[in-house]
Amino acid sequence: MNHIEGDNKLPGYTPRAGSSVAPLNALTPGSERTVSLEDRKGHKWFLLSVPKGRAPTLEFWPAVYAGDLISGSVTLDILKSESPKAILVTAMTTLIGQEGQDFLAIEKVLWTPAMALPNGSIVSKLDKGHYTWPFEIELPNETEVLDRKEKKRFPLPPSFTERASPAYINYKISAIIKRGALRVNSTLTTDFGYLPITKPELPSLMLQKACKENIPYVGPEGDPEGWHILPPVTVTGTLFGAKRGDVDFNLALAKPLSYARGSAIPLWLTFTGTDEQALDLLANHQAIHVFLKRSLATGSDATSDHAGKHTDNFFVSTMARAIFWPATDASTPGKRVLRGEVSLKKTFKQSVIFPRFSVRYHLEVQPFEAVGFVHAPHVSGPLLTQPVDVTSFHAPGIVMRSFAPPEYAEELKNFDNSVGLLENGNQRFYHHGGLGES
Repeated sequence: MNHIEGDNKLPGYTPRAGSSVAPLNALTPGSERTVSLEDRKGHKWFLLSVPKGRAPTLEFWPAVYAGDLISGSVTLDILKSESPKAILVTAMTTLIGQEGQDFLAIEKVLWTPAMALPNGSIVSKLDKGHYTWPFEIELPNETEVLDRKEKKRFPLPPSFTERASPAYINYKISAIIKRGALRVNSTLTTDFGYLPITKPELPSLMLQKACKENIPYVGPEGDPEGWHILPPVTVTGTLFGAKRGDVDFNLALAKPLSYARGSAIPLWLTFTGTDEQALDLLANHQAIHVFLKRSLATGSDATSDHAGKHTDNFFVSTMARAIFWPATDASTPGKRVLRGEVSLKKTFKQSVIFPRFSVRYHLEVQPFEAVGFVHAPHVSGPLLTQPVDVTSFHAPGIVMRSFAPPEYAEELKNFDNSVGLLENGNQRFYHHGGLGES
């Protein structure tokens, strides 16, 4: 998909009108990334400068949110006359997997011999001197891409890069001096990070109140509108090799099933049964194994909900483990109730569905592991799964905070240290995890 844009005015990175994202702070001196070409004597004669935008510190690549305008400048400081055919700047997006795919290209012509220079003069060639062309590029929120032999529109995906990842999404800006036939063009390129703005819908009024007042959430019985309750599951097994025990459990997640990075997924777990010993064994927080898992699909069916789960293009990683603790005054004979949560780190990648690239998350309840209890018959796969979305921003004014008691939170920290979670993203783009969570 190609866009040819005419000349526009300039500042730095600024949100488009109507954007709900806070504007950028004024850029400070030195807050640009500049790449250049030098001649044999070290003279920098061709420069591309792009403001850092929303990058938190200067060592990161420039970064923009959806809705930001990307501005910069192209400079020529030539020691002899040049006769280029055109000077232009492009913004491109590439999905790099088993096959490279360019799915967006925006081209802006800065100068041709038929166009005026920034000072208003029209010349057929560029004489010795210093020339600067400011530019501004607006990324569309969507692009048209071929998906399984059909052209469809999709939101632009976020930049994505991780060590050993099977796929990368790369955004870059290039400045190009086009010359005539048989002459080599000169090109400068710098990467930049792109972050779509995704937010959960607002939760129930009772959950909103809890978030704003920093008080514990009310469970499904007191706030049925605020929770998504999964179908009950019966767990059958033997206790200490002597008797059979049956326990039913219900897992509930706070609605909507979409949660921001840097927040927590509230959970509510209820066990019921007639065997008090079996209830105590399974309702122990150490026996419960609920994990947040991430799947990355890179095949031609990546946009399908059933994307290649048994192919070489499907990769699943464990991202976090849920922690649970007893709910206050909620357990009774024949019933045990636990509160829980899953911590979503700021560095997690947001959910995205795009042709040949998707990132999805789901909660997975695995078989219980309790001393004295054995599943009968043996259970090898998950007892329950529930898809969830991870967003780049919180819902307006709402942060799903952690309420885990300190001793349980410490247990979670130990788990994070012992399991190789996917936090080894390329540090050039580390800020993509830190943006958007507030």
